[in-house]
Amino acid sequence: MKPVTSPSELLTFLFTAWPEVKKSKVRSWLKHQAVLVNDRPITQFNHRLHPGDSVSIRSGNFVAPRSSLPGGIRIWFEDGDIVVIDKPTGLLSIASQAEEERTAYFLLTAYLRGKNPKARERVWIVHRLDKETSGLMVFAKTSEAKESLQGGWSEVEKHYEAIVEGVLPEGKGVFECHLDERNPFRVVVTNASEFTRHAVTHYRVLSASARASLVHLELETGRRHQLRAQLAAEGCPIIGDEKYGAKTNPAGRLGLHATFLQFPHPRTGDEMKFSSPMPKDLVAHAPRQRHA
Repeated sequence: MKPVTSPSELLTFLFTAWPEVKKSKVRSWLKHQAVLVNDRPITQFNHRLHPGDSVSIRSGNFVAPRSSLPGGIRIWFEDGDIVVIDKPTGLLSIASQAEEERTAYFLLTAYLRGKNPKARERVWIVHRLDKETSGLMVFAKTSEAKESLQGGWSEVEKHYEAIVEGVLPEGKGVFECHLDERNPFRVVVTNASEFTRHAVTHYRVLSASARASLVHLELETGRRHQLRAQLAAEGCPIIGDEKYGAKTNPAGRLGLHATFLQFPHPRTGDEMKFSSPMPKDLVAHAPRQRHA
């Protein structure tokens, strides 16, 4: 760790503080999020340093943002506390009885351990996406980060985009209902009872045709299959979702993608925002005409 004693830009400070290291190597530190300023990864070469700041270089197996891992996982962000990924469709979040190894949890743990399978590094599940759903997920790298994130998960901003069959009756609104989750394979919208959970989703139609709509969805609650069940109950199941009544599957996959996450960093409290555009295999089947 090197203390900062006078104002400086980060790259200039790195060249001076580590003169024995090649400049190309120093630049790669920035690219791969290996430079920590006050224990936070910084990638901007011109980040302003002030007296009292501390700069350190972390070792370990860190990849550059947007790098791809086995299984089609893409790293969106990583530091010592969390790793944010873009999960592909067809990949489980965590093991099931039928699948133990081809999961986001397993592949991320293998990535963190690198070439040493006996290493202790691991990730903790914070939330889940259905196997068929693609998009943003955050995993914790410490138990403390897991507890912090899960403790405030109801306040996390979570957005999705879905291509659905048909056209919703209103251009925007709120789905509010009660879900019976006793059958984990097919959640049912029903009347309130001791077996149901309240579910709320805000929606906005982005574009529509006579046969399909592209819908932006913001979760207020996070129930199992919440979006899939609510859209189906409105007569507009997500394309490719045969389980919930879809009759079309033009993309050969579920038409649902987690596009946005915003949450406070579990250690620093800094606001973290991540966006992931809808993948091309879904965009190709989204209606073009913008909704009025």
